[in-house]
Amino acid sequence: MNFSDKDLKQITEHGLTSEEIEKQIDNFKKGFPYADIEKPVTANDGVVIIDNMPGNYFANLFSEHAQSLKIVKMVPASGAATRMFKDFYEFLQTGKMTPEIRTALDNITEFAFWKNLQTVLPKNPTEIDIIKGIITLYGNTPKGLIPFHKYGNDIATALEEHLKEGAQYAVSFGDTVNIHFTVSPEHKKDFESLLNKLVPIYKAKFHLKEYNFTISEQDKSTDTIAVNKDFTPFRNSDGSLLFRAAGHGALTKNLNEIDADLVFIKNIDNVQPDNLRKDTIKYNKILAGKLIQVQKQTFNFIRQIDAKNADIDKIHEFIENNLGLKLSHKLEEQGYRQILNRPIRVCGVVKNTGAPGGGPFWVRDSNGNISLQIVESSQINPEFRENIMSKSEYFNPVFMVCGLRDFNGNKFDLTQYVDENTGFISKKSKDGKDLLAMELPGMWNGAMARYNTMFVEVPKSIFGPAKTIFDLLKQEHNNKMI
Repeated sequence: MNFSDKDLKQITEHGLTSEEIEKQIDNFKKGFPYADIEKPVTANDGVVIIDNMPGNYFANLFSEHAQSLKIVKMVPASGAATRMFKDFYEFLQTGKMTPEIRTALDNITEFAFWKNLQTVLPKNPTEIDIIKGIITLYGNTPKGLIPFHKYGNDIATALEEHLKEGAQYAVSFGDTVNIHFTVSPEHKKDFESLLNKLVPIYKAKFHLKEYNFTISEQDKSTDTIAVNKDFTPFRNSDGSLLFRAAGHGALTKNLNEIDADLVFIKNIDNVQPDNLRKDTIKYNKILAGKLIQVQKQTFNFIRQIDAKNADIDKIHEFIENNLGLKLSHKLEEQGYRQILNRPIRVCGVVKNTGAPGGGPFWVRDSNGNISLQIVESSQINPEFRENIMSKSEYFNPVFMVCGLRDFNGNKFDLTQYVDENTGFISKKSKDGKDLLAMELPGMWNGAMARYNTMFVEVPKSIFGPAKTIFDLLKQEHNNKMI
């Protein structure tokens, strides 16, 4: 494909090469293979059920080891709130009053942002004034900076709730909390400003020696080019190429740069108010304790292999029962060692409620091995998608902890554990024109496809995302309950 000098300059500014763009366009043409799903996971067949007594054991195990570990809580927070207010934007364009908008307007004083909203409204605001005011204040604001909950006269943004969470389960050695946010470049200063204000407050409140925060941006070199339906590059009105952020999968680089023994991962919009956070704290500790237990066993088996005194049958059984991998055949010692020496993740999964998002499945690879994977609906063949998804008992709330060091304490290079064939192509539009967009292998599906994986059932109470403004009126965010 012939690119102009202007195109090549733009490509270079993104940290990409024309060859890489050609490869991206080739991926559009070829598409990505669908996941070869063996079956959905079920309780005790892919999903571990942890009752109270073992739950307390794992939570205590984590607490015993936490002070010897460097722990980081990672929060993907680059999402803008535009989608939260989608119905309001449509109302201003069409005048169509939906039941959801009616409910929001009837309960407008229950929202945590009502106090701020009043500062931009006229004396006797109309409903249109209120909707315009909300969009003016928050339409282009990242979700993390939107007030989610109120406590009397005080309000808390989603970011602030994550700070509280971090101080309640992610405390490292030296009574230190480390929290990392991934943000979009245009909002980085706003995040830094609020964090600089809040962190000292929670450091004192929770009696911490240190409360450290770090921020990273999605690397521009992970952007992907957009194309037309004929696979030619999509161009903006000024003739420039259109590049798009390639989804959560682009955050693999950010995770790879975090220096930690354990990393908790949870999305910015999934937070609970103070009185509903008990299970979130409890089950994060349980997942981390389970990871520590299995990681210790894994490291011991690696050392046994290196010392030439390993029981291979026992290792084979351990892998199949604990590391989410059913092998098609027995391996040599080094083959087992290679499997054992991988990053580990323990993912909380919730009983299916029909919420959108990926789900946990047993998936077959090209070698005939069957492994535990989180699969997005776009990775499932449309011919079978509805049937497969309807049989799935669990979904992925993005509630996980990862062990990112090997048995010698060295960091894994996480880019080596990505399945490049798990990207996907979606239909989007820009300036009223249709286009095709490509997302990289998602952070919790394809980008972690070669991690050793465990799924643990966790209660629905840990899952309270705010995908739309209306979600903030639901029970899990209901200000009347606080």
